[in-house]
Amino acid sequence: MRHSTAFLLTAGLALAGIAHAAEAPLTGCAAKRQALEARIEQARAHGNEAQVAGLQRALARVRTYCTDDGLRRDREAAVEKRRAEVREREAELREARAKGDAGKIAKREAKLAEARRELNAAEAQLQR
Repeated sequence: MRHSTAFLLTAGLALAGIAHAAEAPLTGCAAKRQALEARIEQARAHGNEAQVAGLQRALARVRTYCTDDGLRRDREAAVEKRRAEVREREAELREARAKGDAGKIAKREAKLAEARRELNAAEAQLQR
């Protein structure tokens, strides 16, 4: 009885692990490959052979050159670039406020909002 209980417990944990692994979202280069493969299937479904060819070339490049470490470094660099842009836009807004020009303030606020959206998008890419 003890052996069968232990076996069932072990088998149940193994199956739970397999199910969890199947549900875990892909990240890094694997996610890029999966996204490209999905886009290739969509292009095929719509009969867009030129797009299929381009996506297949992109997929071949990802398979050849993409590494998770390299992808992470690129994405971290993109985040830092966007952070620098946000800092620059904040400085421009402070300057416009100091001058009191309502038109420039509104323009600088819009540019800052756009820079923050781009930063958020770059940060989201770090999780992929």
